[in-house]
This record gives sequence, C-alpha cells and structure tokens, in this order.
Amino acid sequence: MLTIIDKYILKRYLATFSVMILLFIPIGIVIDVSEKVNKMLENKIPFTQIAIYYYNFTVYFANSLFPIFLFLSVIWFTSKLANNTEIIAILSSGISFTRFLRPYIIGASIVSVFVLLMGFFIVPAASEGFNNFRYTYLKGNGKQLMRGENTNVYRQLNDHDFIFVNSFNEESKTAFNFSLEHFEKDKLTYKITASRIKWDPKLKTYILYDYTKRTLGELNDKIEKVPEKKVHFKFELADLTPVVYIAETLSLGKLIDFIEKERKRGSGNINTYLVVLYKKYSVPVSAFILTIIAVAVSSMKRRGGMGVNLAIGIAIAFSFVFFDKIFGTLAEKSTFSPLLAVWFPNIVFGILAVYLLRNAKR
Repeated sequence: MLTIIDKYILKRYLATFSVMILLFIPIGIVIDVSEKVNKMLENKIPFTQIAIYYYNFTVYFANSLFPIFLFLSVIWFTSKLANNTEIIAILSSGISFTRFLRPYIIGASIVSVFVLLMGFFIVPAASEGFNNFRYTYLKGNGKQLMRGENTNVYRQLNDHDFIFVNSFNEESKTAFNFSLEHFEKDKLTYKITASRIKWDPKLKTYILYDYTKRTLGELNDKIEKVPEKKVHFKFELADLTPVVYIAETLSLGKLIDFIEKERKRGSGNINTYLVVLYKKYSVPVSAFILTIIAVAVSSMKRRGGMGVNLAIGIAIAFSFVFFDKIFGTLAEKSTFSPLLAVWFPNIVFGILAVYLLRNAKR
C-alpha cells in the first residue's frame, strides 16, 4: 500500500523526469536544426522527411541521454525537498531512510520498464530512420559510408559455403570479383567465380556475369563456363556489407538472430553487435543505481543549497556517460569482453551507490 508521502514523492519523481525530458528535447532539436539547416536547404529535403527525422531524433536523443535526464531530475526535486526540510520531517516521524527510498525505487521500476520496452521495440525503428536520414541527406558520400569497409569482403555463409567479393556497390546492388567455395567434410567440392554478381529484385534471383563453375573430381575436374547465368542463392547481397549501424535498427528477437547468423559467418563486428544487445538490459538497470546515488547525494541539506547538489549530480552523471562510452568503444575496437564493458559502469557506480547510501543512512 502506498501512503500519502509515497504518492507525493512518486508523483514528483515521474513529473520532474517528464518535464526534464520535455525541457531538453526542444533545446536539442533547435541546436540540431541550426547545425543542419543549410544542408537541408541545399539538398531540398521534403518537409515530411524532415518531420519524420525529428520524430526519430526525439526518440533517439531521449534514449541516449536518459541516464542524465533521470539523474538530474531526481537531484533537482530531492534537493528541493531537503531545502524545504521535508526530508527531515519525514525521517523525524520514525520512517527509516530505507523506507523513505521505496517510492524512488517504484519510480525507477516504472521508468526502467518503459525504457526496456522502448529499447526492444521503438528505439530500433527510430534509430534506423535517424541514421538513414543522416547518411542519405546530411553526410557527403553518405551511402558509401553506410556500408563502412565494403572492399575485400569474405564471409562464411554456413558450415559448407564461403563467399568472397572484391567490392560492393549499394546503388546498383552489384558485387565484383565474386567467388563461392563449397566444402564437404573439409574438402573443396566445387567453386563458382564471376566478374560481377547482381541482384535482380523483379526475378528474386542473382545474375552472374562471366560465370565459371569448377567441380572437383577424383580424376578429372568438370568446368562450366557461360557469359551470363541466373542462380538462386540463400543469402542477400546486402548481407555482404550490412550498414554500420545495423544492430541499432533491429528489435530484440531479430538482433539475437542476426548476431547468431553473423557469428556463424565469422563476422569481425560481433563485439559491436553484442554491445548493442547488452545495453538493452544494462541501461534500464542504471535507473535504479542512478536513483539511489541521486537520493543519497541530495537528501541532506547543504550550506551551498541546491547549486552544490546539482554540481555534484552533473559531475557524477557525465562521469557515468563517459565510462559508458569509453568502455563501449573499447569493446567494439578490441578483444575486451563486451559483457564486462557494458556492465562495468553499472558495477562501479553500483558500488558507489552502496557506499553513498550507507553514509546517507547515518
């Protein structure tokens, strides 16, 4: 059962967090417009596309800076409670500090579930729209940058087939210097090569130019050569070089399937994809940790007033984001464990939360 005090604190928790988001998002949009308006006018982007972009920008921006918004909102309204001596009155009535935390934990649970569901289903679509717009309209040579390193691509499709292309053109859906090697019991059985391979969306098939298939025999090899041949393969041409932000655009189930498929292919970007997956779970957990730290820091009345609490809060919030970005990048660019990298900020700040909470109780 929630008491009147619980409802009062919970209402302030959710209301302040909502206001903080609604306050900073327009500021973010204004800054983004001021930076990109010349590019938008130069490319004559339709207004509907811009409106959709800023909807996606709002979701993407709010999700990215969610820890800062939450932390500052809790610091703000808890400091006001402390300055008005409301916290002293609550604790003097016989309520323990642990009991005082209950509405905060309930609020953090509500926010965590919301952020978790957003990360599973809404943020991926917003991320896709946000990044597609940026790479299509705002970046020079953006469509090539979307594919990252798209030369000398070598992929394992399954336990038997390996493919190689020298380069891939996204506009024409064409790959060059294509080869496919098929193995049975670790022995090469046939190899297909072509100077070009092109996806035909109407026929739902591939067209291979300068097609050659060499089938290895015990005594003699069989060679088939034709100028052009239509062939059905079980892979998509775009799978050779997926967009650099592909993991961010997939819902939870699709992301798990995608990672498993890329793992079988021997992709070198597995760590990048795992970081995105693990963050879907770690970010909601950070709501509890940051809430406890914020309450512990701001629940006592300080001589400097709210300004001191806000200064401490901003320093801690940006330290959290700094750790999150540094270790996320470290996992993507090295052999550092993605699981440890993603959860390391939560572990460090979780220990800090326990320490600050014990001092606050005293």
